[in-house]
Amino acid sequence: MELSTFQALTTEKVAELVRASGPKTAVFPINGTRRWFVLEHGSQNGNGLATYMPITWRRQIELYKLFFDHGVDTLLTPIFGPDLLERGDEYSQLIMPGLLWLSQNQEMLEFYREYEVRVRVYGDARRCLAGTAYASALDAFDEITRLTAGHRRHHLFFGVCAHDPAESVAEIGLHFYQAHGRLPDKREIVTAYYGEYVEPVSFFIGFDRPAAFDMPLIATGSEDLYFTVSPSPYLEARTLRAILYDHLYTRRVSESYDDLPPAAWQTLASFYRLNRHHVLGLGRRSDDGSFWYPLPQVKLPPQLKNDKEIT
Repeated sequence: MELSTFQALTTEKVAELVRASGPKTAVFPINGTRRWFVLEHGSQNGNGLATYMPITWRRQIELYKLFFDHGVDTLLTPIFGPDLLERGDEYSQLIMPGLLWLSQNQEMLEFYREYEVRVRVYGDARRCLAGTAYASALDAFDEITRLTAGHRRHHLFFGVCAHDPAESVAEIGLHFYQAHGRLPDKREIVTAYYGEYVEPVSFFIGFDRPAAFDMPLIATGSEDLYFTVSPSPYLEARTLRAILYDHLYTRRVSESYDDLPPAAWQTLASFYRLNRHHVLGLGRRSDDGSFWYPLPQVKLPPQLKNDKEIT
């Protein structure tokens, strides 16, 4: 199937193809929201927190629906890391309402009901947030887990301090051994860490400087990695379908070069020769040093010049 054909399919047909290829676990940290908000909705100073919060969370609901409508049934979205604890009380006034929003806002609750979303918070939230300005969110996390426990259609995992599972895994192993007299296997560790079993990650969609993170125990090295050039809230159906197409079809190539014809070897040699000094992930800082941007790296030999725009 060509990409243009895939892009023209109905959403229902795309979802059918995605599900037919096996269960999908996507990781999508929604980053760059403040930049997106300023660019699309005016000055931060002019709108303030009261406007920023509902606008950004409504956009996130739209993004969650986009994934679920396209056949991705399990979505992990890291939302809070320990680095945020170091930004002081002023920043906590921005973050704390967001942590409560995911578990208490009526629009979010309606979304969970409409899409039958089971919600869990994974990571070391209790270890990191206890005794901080964010501690009151812990009870809210427990409540939304309880409230959505009966939902079976979709799964949404919010990552909170999910950067390093080492201490949690040690505790899981200790408690399991005390209860069962043996060490847990990986499936049992994953189940204890996430609250239920989660399939290995299928693909990760990041933004900005390429870095994959906050998917402990289920990242196997076989997941496909993608990085948008624009902030995460700009993701739309066209771009997601390009990623899904690449994940389903383009990357599924033979790893054997034994039967490669001479013409293909020539194309491969030309491609590598042109790109010998090029590295995906290289970038520069803007002139004022305020942001990083990626540099185009890939040059195509004449044999591949007919490649069209990926989306």
